[in-house]
Amino acid sequence: MEIKNELKQLVFNKAELKKKVYNATKETFDEFKSCTKELVEAFQAQAKKDNVDIEFKFKDRGDFEFEITFAGDVLIFVMHTNVFEFSRDHDVMRTSYVKEDPNRSYCGTIQVYNFLADSFIYDRENDLGYMIGRLFINYEKHYFVEGKRELGMLYNNFNTAKITKDTVLEIVESAITYSTNFDLLTPPYDEVKLVSVAEMRLSFDRKKVVTGKRLGFRFQADTD
Repeated sequence: MEIKNELKQLVFNKAELKKKVYNATKETFDEFKSCTKELVEAFQAQAKKDNVDIEFKFKDRGDFEFEITFAGDVLIFVMHTNVFEFSRDHDVMRTSYVKEDPNRSYCGTIQVYNFLADSFIYDRENDLGYMIGRLFINYEKHYFVEGKRELGMLYNNFNTAKITKDTVLEIVESAITYSTNFDLLTPPYDEVKLVSVAEMRLSFDRKKVVTGKRLGFRFQADTD
């Protein structure tokens, strides 16, 4: 059976493009992992030098995920293994950069989540984490970041911004800065005043009371 040339070109070209995007994303994720590990080691050395009793940890959770723990916070970096394209009405699709080559709109993603360290230490499965940033990267390693405050405002020039070790380090530092400034607030009284007998029979840290940094609150970064 002979495959129609149009069909062959469509399948082969799209597969080759997605492979290029995946490889660029994986290389970038590995750079994130390497830079973050170095940064954690630098924090550990500095804390020891300054005699500061703060724990800094790096944990490799496989090919597509790693986490760091610092000062009561956890950041989890996750690479999605699939390739995405932006919707037609997305701002990226209106840039001259993408109009010149529509293949540039296909991106891999790396997501950054912030959790409370105690949520994992005490197995509080109902606690909430927050996606604080999402990095998009195409086959040319151009990138931009959707996110809160430092992350979303500093890294959004898809036309010219290319991933380097320095930019990776800046993004990680910005994620740490945002998480450190993103404080835990007490939830409104009316949202936590009721508790069941079953929950009360559990140890405190295993109750179904949900803990999150902004639980029950609207905060300014959510309106950006």
